[in-house]
Amino acid sequence: MADTTGHLPGGAAAAPSARNLTGAWIILLLALAPQLVELLIALAGLIVQTSGRTPSQVLSAHAAALVQAIPTLARQAAGEGRTALSSDVLLAVIYTYPLLAVALFTWLVRIRAPQDYYGGIALMAIALFALWASSDLQGMRGFSFGPGTAPRMLGVLLLGLGAVVAATGVIADGADIAPYHWRGPLFVTLAILTFAVAIRPLGLVVAGLASFLISALGTSETRWGETLVVGIALTIGCALLFPYVLGLPMPLFPRFLVP
Repeated sequence: MADTTGHLPGGAAAAPSARNLTGAWIILLLALAPQLVELLIALAGLIVQTSGRTPSQVLSAHAAALVQAIPTLARQAAGEGRTALSSDVLLAVIYTYPLLAVALFTWLVRIRAPQDYYGGIALMAIALFALWASSDLQGMRGFSFGPGTAPRMLGVLLLGLGAVVAATGVIADGADIAPYHWRGPLFVTLAILTFAVAIRPLGLVVAGLASFLISALGTSETRWGETLVVGIALTIGCALLFPYVLGLPMPLFPRFLVP
């Protein structure tokens, strides 16, 4: 009964641990990460003279979005007319507010499996960011897929998976947070950057396969024969899916091979 009610034996309430408070602060920073990143870019723009919003414009725009997001949605729900929401307001509604609620929940709840819980929260954050980033892309029209259909479908699936994993960390006992290993995140990040830089000049086939092989360097347990076979199969699947099934204008081969 003590496990299900959140009370300790003897009637004392189970207070949130210091780690819960630390986790809540980390999730709070994660909720505001896009706004903070844009603010840092704007501050850097003062030095290198790049185009874009100034730091004061970034602060005022996001502050107004955080304040106006819920009233705007309430007015639309009340039938007072639908207006197009700005990107800042959509960021607050789709990404920031849900993670702020998760941060509050993290502070209040007793986490029984921290590794599962925080891993699920990380998946949810990625999914929410993907849903916001694809919010301005066209969705389905009839039976035809738009450029925003696949990201939204994958985002919803990832959001559900993350919620299930996080709920497991609250319901069932499990492992504590494992020691952090830099190798995996480093090579996965390098793979993403490689794909972003190489997709236009080298095409989907080369960029996709190279990114997959770079990400495989993230673990010492990689079996390169099997990895190469899986990478080729996934590359072929992506080469068929994105340009032909989804109709996305993505180059397949390097520019110097295309007449």
